[in-house]
Order: sequence, then structure tokens, then C-alpha cells
Amino acid sequence: MGEMVSLWPLMGIAVIVAGFLLRFNPVLVVIAAGIVTGLAAHMPLLTILEKLGEGFLNTRNLPFILLLPLAVIGLLERHGLKERAQAWIAKIHSATAGRLLVVYLFVREATAALGLTSLGGHPQMVRPLLAPMAEGAAEKIHGELPGAVRYRLRAMSAATDNVGLFFGEDIFVAFGAIIFMHNFMLESGGIQTEPLHIALWGIPTALCAFLIHGARMWRLDNYLQREMAKAHAAANRGDA
Repeated sequence: MGEMVSLWPLMGIAVIVAGFLLRFNPVLVVIAAGIVTGLAAHMPLLTILEKLGEGFLNTRNLPFILLLPLAVIGLLERHGLKERAQAWIAKIHSATAGRLLVVYLFVREATAALGLTSLGGHPQMVRPLLAPMAEGAAEKIHGELPGAVRYRLRAMSAATDNVGLFFGEDIFVAFGAIIFMHNFMLESGGIQTEPLHIALWGIPTALCAFLIHGARMWRLDNYLQREMAKAHAAANRGDA
């Protein structure tokens, strides 16, 4: 009979969940979770602190890598990146918010399937370009947007990027999850698989995700039409 595995170290997950639900400082939550996990695994306190220090030293350059693109995007926004994006999309007569997001979903899935996952993202693509272009396409048709409609467009823009990345990268043969599944099935069950075959089976799921989310984008245009009709009707009643 195998040796019993202690589940007490999993208390660190509960600490992370509770900390994020209570909206504590993320850094403090992660540190507390690491300490709780180490203590539950009967690690000496000095060893826990040593591991935390090693993790900090190994990733000390990560904030610089993350913050540098944000600084560049902020500088571009200050010089009118959003306004230029909105003005450009307004020149395309057939463009709607839903159609724009469907095109972006296709491009995001296709590039992620090729391993180019860094071509999109919320800070570098959704906030400065995609969301303003979706708002510009909607304003071209419906005029000034209410706050709730504007936030709905921003949320759908972010969701489109998430869906395209999540299901597109599953097709890339060198994606970490595919290699993990290959090694897991080989080591745990002795099942011989090829990473390429696993990646190919991600294609039907990606196609279904594209069709389902594309239908949501089609409904988004109808939603905009209904909401703006209600807003215009309420404005007319107020004027009367």
C-alpha cells in the first residue's frame, strides 16, 4: 500500500482564494500562502524564507519587462492613439462593433495557433486599440453611447481576446499544456501519444469556440441597436 499523501499543504490555495476575495494586497497574499504551505509541509521557517528569497531573485527583472510595454502604451495613448483608432474605424462604412470583434477573434485564434501569443493582450491591444475601435464603430452608427453600453463593449472586447488566445494556443504543438498532457499520459497510464495529434484535436474545440463567440458578437450588434433605441426613446420623452 502506498504512502499516504498529506493534503495539508493545499491550505495555501485556500489562503490565496480568501485573500483575493477579501481584496488584500496580492503580494502579501502570495507570501502568506507560501508561508502557510511551507509550514503545513513541515519545512523550517528559514527554509521557507530562503525559497521566497530565491523566487524573488529569479523574477526580479520581470516587473521591468511587464512595465516597459505599459509605459510605451501610456505614451501612445497620451498622444492620441485611441482617437486615431476610432477615427480610422469610422471611415470603414460596413464596420460594426460585432463584425470588428469577429475579425479580431479570427486573427487572435489564428496567430495563437502559430505560437504568436504576444501579438494581442489586454494592456497592449484591447485597451489602447480594440476597445476604442469597437466604441468608434458603434458611435458611427448609433451616436454617443451610454456608460453601460460603453462598458459592455469593453468587456466583450476583453472577452474576445481571452477566447481567441485560450482556444487558439491549444492548437500550437509546442504549447506547454500539450506537452504536459503528453508526458502525463505516458508516465501515468503508459499511453503513447504524439503532441501533434493532441494539438490537432484542439482544432474542433477552437472552431466551436469561434462559432459560439461569433454568435455572441452577432447578438452584440442587436443588443446595441435595442439599447440605443431605448436610450433615444427615453431622451425624446424627456424633451417632451
